[in-house]
Amino acid sequence: MYNIDNWKHIFKLDPAKELSDEIIGAVCESGTDAILVGGTDNITLDGVLHLLSAVRKYTVPVILEISNMESITPGFDYYFVPMVLNSKEKKWSMDIQHEAIMEYGNMINWQEVFAEGYCIMNEESKVFQWTDCKLPTQDEVIAYAQLAENLLHLPFFYLEYSGTYGDEQLVRRVSQSLNQTKLIYGGGITNKEQAEKMAEYADIIVVGNALYDNPKEALKTVQAVKK
Repeated sequence: MYNIDNWKHIFKLDPAKELSDEIIGAVCESGTDAILVGGTDNITLDGVLHLLSAVRKYTVPVILEISNMESITPGFDYYFVPMVLNSKEKKWSMDIQHEAIMEYGNMINWQEVFAEGYCIMNEESKVFQWTDCKLPTQDEVIAYAQLAENLLHLPFFYLEYSGTYGDEQLVRRVSQSLNQTKLIYGGGITNKEQAEKMAEYADIIVVGNALYDNPKEALKTVQAVKK
């Protein structure tokens, strides 16, 4: 197993999008701490397996962020389970997770499974609309973070801006409110300067869309965070 406590940078690859083998190789050999496979829509088992086979040629840890039950497959090092805390529907924070455990509980290696308390902050994003979220105030975000850590005892709190660059001061406030739970930030990081800034506050940053828009700049975010 890997030492997740020391992770600072993750690249997120979407099984529904295309990347060349050359770019996938560069991503896997970039020095990033892990590859997170996941997306919002059009996530199929075939797409997940295709991406897994491409990434498995390298030694970097690979995580499946579970989007739906149909795309769950063995072969990943870890499985991250989102619990959308600011959804207006309980099913996105508990019900579908319960359904998955009913289906796969006797096969799960719980040492490989980690829950993420998600707070989704971009009203225009697919994931915000798909999970029927309510946009929280800053104080409500802090309360979600404290809920994740102190009541639910989740290992990760994921502040997700999904394609847009987030509020640095809010990320700082969330970071200051957490002690044991690790803060993951994702959204809109397109260059090393943004990566450096968010890494001042978040324990782990996730870079995703930039790989498809400007992979050369996206790859620079790894050393920017780790230097």
